[in-house]
Amino acid sequence: MRHAIAGNRLNRKSSHRKATVRDIAKSTLVRERICTTKAKAKESRKLVDQLITLGKKGTLADKRRAFAVLCDHKLVSDLFTSIAPRFKDRKGGYTRIIPIGARRGDSAEMVYLELTEKKEVVLSKPKVKGSSKKDAVKATTKKAKPKTKPTATEEKTEKPSDKAAKEDAHAEAEKTHHKKDAVDPKKGKIGNKISGFKKFFNKKSSGNK
Repeated sequence: MRHAIAGNRLNRKSSHRKATVRDIAKSTLVRERICTTKAKAKESRKLVDQLITLGKKGTLADKRRAFAVLCDHKLVSDLFTSIAPRFKDRKGGYTRIIPIGARRGDSAEMVYLELTEKKEVVLSKPKVKGSSKKDAVKATTKKAKPKTKPTATEEKTEKPSDKAAKEDAHAEAEKTHHKKDAVDPKKGKIGNKISGFKKFFNKKSSGNK
């Protein structure tokens, strides 16, 4: 007969079972949602509900009792200041179990154990692709100053040395152009072409030698 034997032993000794349940309860309070097996979740939710009830009372004796279980000052202060006040309008049902299917390998039933009241998450605006501090710096450095057209007074007031240099360059360009187009008067255009062919064949014959 199974008299006065409640709960699931989880195939562990009493000390190991207490440590397992305590660690799952701590993780649930810290992360607000964890993934575990169905058997462990059912045993751990009892402790989570008891801790939140202590947090709602908020007395010094309740803080000491919660610390005896959690052994973490920061987590106890979060429990009494931020977690428990969310459930002030609830008289129970601080956690929920959501089944997610069987685990691969041993086919154990897996579930999510989570708090029914969670922190409000503020979603930030999505970032544009390629937008970063480095890109912003590059964009600022790449911005060139706009080119300004010279004023009428600046165009008129040119230095005489610049004018002389421009004239010399123009004259040299004309000379080279006339030299290219110049034709020997004795030979004419045809004579110049023939002399060019002779030079070409002379180079070929010298190469064959």
